[in-house]
Amino acid sequence: MSQLHEEVKTAEGMRGELTGYCYRMMGSYSEAEDAVQDTMLRVWQAKGELQNSASLRSWIYRIATNVCLDKLRHAKRRALPMDLTDPAVMIAEPRENLSVEEWIWPIPDSSTDPVAITVGKESIRLSFIALLQTLPPRQRAVLLLNDVFRWSAKETAEALEMTAVAVNSALQRARSTIRQVQLRSETLREIDADVDQRLLDSYIEAFEHYDVDRLLALFHESASLSMPPYVMWVRGSMDIAAFYQATRAHCTGSRLMPLRANGNCPAYAQYVPAGDDGVCIPWAIHILEIQEGRIAHIHHFIDSDLFARFGLPLFLKRDR
Repeated sequence: MSQLHEEVKTAEGMRGELTGYCYRMMGSYSEAEDAVQDTMLRVWQAKGELQNSASLRSWIYRIATNVCLDKLRHAKRRALPMDLTDPAVMIAEPRENLSVEEWIWPIPDSSTDPVAITVGKESIRLSFIALLQTLPPRQRAVLLLNDVFRWSAKETAEALEMTAVAVNSALQRARSTIRQVQLRSETLREIDADVDQRLLDSYIEAFEHYDVDRLLALFHESASLSMPPYVMWVRGSMDIAAFYQATRAHCTGSRLMPLRANGNCPAYAQYVPAGDDGVCIPWAIHILEIQEGRIAHIHHFIDSDLFARFGLPLFLKRDR
């Protein structure tokens, strides 16, 4: 019974890092949380079957990996809009969308997790998550454990019930795919480590006043923005301006709440007016990609269910 207690206690202590691992595997925070919950359940159901306590960590990762592989068995590849289609030619309110299962979704920043700090924030950025999704799930797990979590081939082989030779072979194939794949989102891999707070303050003020000219002044000329679950995305100052005008009726009067997501990227929860009572309700999570002091891309993740996952309030008063 003491060994079972130790296994469960260790698994619970690993919840944060397991969520980060499962998120990289799944590309969805909600799916990652579900995978971690299933992992905890399977650890409990194992009832102390592990004999070598030194292998406890690998054993828990084996369970988490198997949970992810089971969930990914018939799943479609998740992606970002800019990796699926060309930018829109006709700018209007977006209409065409795909199911939530087909998009990469954000995750709250976990910089307080010591393992997350060790692993590195670059490996949880949206562009890297998109790159990971191009790999078959087992190769994805091998690449993550070896190149991101810095496990040895022997440790990875033990966790995935493979031979070290098979691990090295899968790792070579994964690295080759990563080198050859060409995604538009790759242009967002290099973003500013430190962002001028004045830029972020200006973004909040310009968006809440819905001042399109002031918003455009914060973007690069060739910047872009996207809005999953909608397929449409836009690129270039003129088209971004046209998009903001097309969505003015919906977004005017919004409030933004600052947060951090996907490797300490600046992000905002957008609440939109719900009526004449001064209440704003959840609409989208904005994640800003900043390059050389200006906005290169904004991901608008439109899904009110994200707000509960992020631990955000379910409404805001419009007046400050």
